Amino acid sequence: MDMKYFNYEHLPEKLQKVSKPIGDLARQMDKDLPEGAEKSAGMRKLLEAKDCMVRAALSQ
Repeated sequence: MDMKYFNYEHLPEKLQKVSKPIGDLARQMDKDLPEGAEKSAGMRKLLEAKDCMVRAALSQ
């Protein structure tokens, strides 16, 4: 997965607070886990969760 989707620096501060912990976790998992189907699936689900959380923060 392209890790650019987990970048958060471009977001407003309010959204960075939501996105940063997930982005940091994604980077750590990308570094620590071997490539494979399960890692790819996990990263896709983590990206989906991040998107949902950012949208939730937008609705506040």
